[in-house]
Amino acid sequence: MNTIHLSEEDFVRRVANYRKPRAEWHYLGDRPAIVDFYAGWCGPCRMLAPVLEEIATAYKDEIYVYKVDVDQCEAIADAYDIRSIPTTFFIPSAGQPVKMVGAISKREIERQISEVLLKNQPHHAEV
Repeated sequence: MNTIHLSEEDFVRRVANYRKPRAEWHYLGDRPAIVDFYAGWCGPCRMLAPVLEEIATAYKDEIYVYKVDVDQCEAIADAYDIRSIPTTFFIPSAGQPVKMVGAISKREIERQISEVLLKNQPHHAEV
């Protein structure tokens, strides 16, 4: 399993400090990331999970694929206005994340990786 499940404390250490009021977005990671906001009872989330696992395996040396359970991490979901799940953030090393709502296709995930996360960087993934 190459996806990484985050607690609230892990999120603060690895992604962003959502606890700072009105803080400007500042990504803390050392490589681009995908953050999947999901719930175990959500059908579309369960459909997306194996796709993200494939992506995490294929791009394991280039991006992180994080999973945040909105039932366990309600404060994070509230801080980032997660109202529908799954919601996926594509977070480049620098700049603002791209937020997508719904069970997006593998093709769309790969497009976001290419255009947002690894833009101007060669990548070697075999998906």
